[in-house]
Amino acid sequence: MCGIAGGIWLHNAQGLSSDVLKSMTDAIAHRGPDDQGHLIIQPKANLSILDAAPSPGVALGFRRLSIIDLAAGHQPLGNEDGSVQIVFNGEIYNYQELRHRLEGSGHIFRTHTDTETIVHLYEDLGLDCFEHLNGMFAMAIWDQRRERLVLARDRLGKKPLYYCMHGGRLVFASELKSLMQLPGISKEIDPGAIDLYLTYQYIPHPHSIYKGIRKLPPGHFAVFENGELSVQRYWNVDWSRETPMNQPTASRELKTMLADAVRIRLRSDVPLGAFLSGGIDSSLIVAIAQQQLEMPIRTFSIGFSEADFDETHYAKMVADHVGSKHERFEVTPDALNIVDRLVDQYDEPFGDSSAVPTWYLCELTRQHVTVALSGDGGDELFGGYERYRALKLSGQYESRMPIRWLNQSWLIKRLPDSSARRSFLRRVRRFCEALGQPPIERYMNWIQIFGEASRLDLYRESFIEQLPDRNPVSFLADAWRRAGKRDLVSCATTADLQTYMPCDLMTKVDIASMAHSLEARQPMLDYRLVEWAAALPSNLKLRGKRGKCLLMDTYHDLLPKAIWNRSKMGFGVPIAKWFKTSLRDRTYDALLGPDAKCHSFFRRDAIATLVEEHMSGQSNQAYRLWNLLFLELWLRKNAG
Repeated sequence: MCGIAGGIWLHNAQGLSSDVLKSMTDAIAHRGPDDQGHLIIQPKANLSILDAAPSPGVALGFRRLSIIDLAAGHQPLGNEDGSVQIVFNGEIYNYQELRHRLEGSGHIFRTHTDTETIVHLYEDLGLDCFEHLNGMFAMAIWDQRRERLVLARDRLGKKPLYYCMHGGRLVFASELKSLMQLPGISKEIDPGAIDLYLTYQYIPHPHSIYKGIRKLPPGHFAVFENGELSVQRYWNVDWSRETPMNQPTASRELKTMLADAVRIRLRSDVPLGAFLSGGIDSSLIVAIAQQQLEMPIRTFSIGFSEADFDETHYAKMVADHVGSKHERFEVTPDALNIVDRLVDQYDEPFGDSSAVPTWYLCELTRQHVTVALSGDGGDELFGGYERYRALKLSGQYESRMPIRWLNQSWLIKRLPDSSARRSFLRRVRRFCEALGQPPIERYMNWIQIFGEASRLDLYRESFIEQLPDRNPVSFLADAWRRAGKRDLVSCATTADLQTYMPCDLMTKVDIASMAHSLEARQPMLDYRLVEWAAALPSNLKLRGKRGKCLLMDTYHDLLPKAIWNRSKMGFGVPIAKWFKTSLRDRTYDALLGPDAKCHSFFRRDAIATLVEEHMSGQSNQAYRLWNLLFLELWLRKNAG
């Protein structure tokens, strides 16, 4: 696991100096504290052909977190004659299988790294090589013979990759803070990105907070050749395909696929453990991993004093059941300190408050291991979120009775908007308010932070005039429609895999883990399992009020019954309470003070209304306030 940076240019005046390249990699040293490497090739005029363009110059920078072949994994790494060079961030889990094939075709290996496997695979297959990689990755490949630079990102966006055209050259990096080391780079904020952020609590690919910087979308590669940049998708999933299957067959196939996904993610030359929340997904990963290991796997959970946010007793139950060596961390979050630490590390506004416990868990886990397995992906693949059940239920209601009037009913509007995390009446109110809407809008109403009306009420007129002619909802709607005529639950789950998964969950985990030089691996997001599960009929995943039915049908005897029967808790912190206590003064000072940066975009009186509604207990505005506070603190740190 590493960090990468670099660029390509056509003229010496556009080149990256060694000092700038080193500054770019130093900025992401936390991603790779064990080693560093730099390669700069200056452009050379082609003297053999009159008026020919010069050969491009290229810079490749690298910071390494050593996981596989600790002694010989230095990058940039080249092929036998040095004509192909790579800097690579991630892990290729099937590299041993690929290596056997490549050695059979005559390639000579100098290391035992997965990185060298990519180099030789690219030699054989060119741009088709990415389809054969099972792993998480962001990489840059310099192809001297073709005089082109290739950037690529894994299918589910587990590893980030930013790029931009700057000063006549293409530059790239694992994190924005690396690109910010470039002298003269524009930090002009994109108003459309702020609109997207307030909608989703993250900024979707390919956008970034800055106008001129883009994110390479998951499952894509980019080629810079002959002075031109092209971006192309290599992971072409037919999300509309549904494979009829009965439960026994599905369970048999699931057991085989998930066991193999865990197996290949246990490969490591450094200490390895697993996150264990006590939920179904992380518990299953730990149980399956323990079946494949001779020694007890190390597991880690994080506990809070707030009972509503602590599930470590379930984690201990699982650890005792499977025989793992368990460590429970007790944390009393410092709200004032943690929000500043997150703003420093997440290079653009990121409003998912579950980044707080994720940050603490990664920080403490890294004191014991370098690699940690996680259960990410189980909810999206197997129907675990409550909103999937609500979507199915709302569709059933609408097909049986005329209930469009419910969302405007005076009774519904009088239901309390409780700040309690699992408030039944609050969930009923949100459910009913969305009835009568088209399915995409209904789903959007449940997941968005600020709806269109609330955003427009917040924005200054001058800011509205700067917004692009683009509906933020289209990011989700486009992904939803790729499921074609499938049922609502399948549309929602496949849309989440394309949007929420890479842009929120994977961003959250990557930044929090790599900030502490910890590698996180997600067996349930093995692309083979994702493609298979996405095509399953939703009735294998959801029955009545229960989600993840296929997991229970398949692994019911692997975990204690209490784990299968417990309510889903999620992974959060009591931000509603924080805003009334430890974050109260900070909220007033930051969002309503005379020097608030966000007032150039938003109406102060609209912000004040949200603050007072929450502080007085009139309504729970915690998630909106968290997003606004994060944005304001980010602006203070990064805006001019």
